[in-house]
Amino acid sequence: MAVKIRLARHGKKKSPFYRIVAADIQCKRDGRFLEILGTYDPRTSPAGVVLKQDRVKYWMDNGALPTDTVRSLLRRHLEKQG
Repeated sequence: MAVKIRLARHGKKKSPFYRIVAADIQCKRDGRFLEILGTYDPRTSPAGVVLKQDRVKYWMDNGALPTDTVRSLLRRHLEKQG
């Protein structure tokens, strides 16, 4: 089973809110996932990112690949912290 760390869209129309999830690559964007790893709210200023860093590290150590968007969110989140 190949796993990706990707965004799942939630919220109402024109008011997006995203969950950062670990999901099988064959599942739909908003479908079944393995675990919620954090959230991303693009409507706040600055955009809010909340992560479970230990779980993100666990999934990446076990072969999960982040999508391009999630990779940039992770990079910005880590730069902001340290």
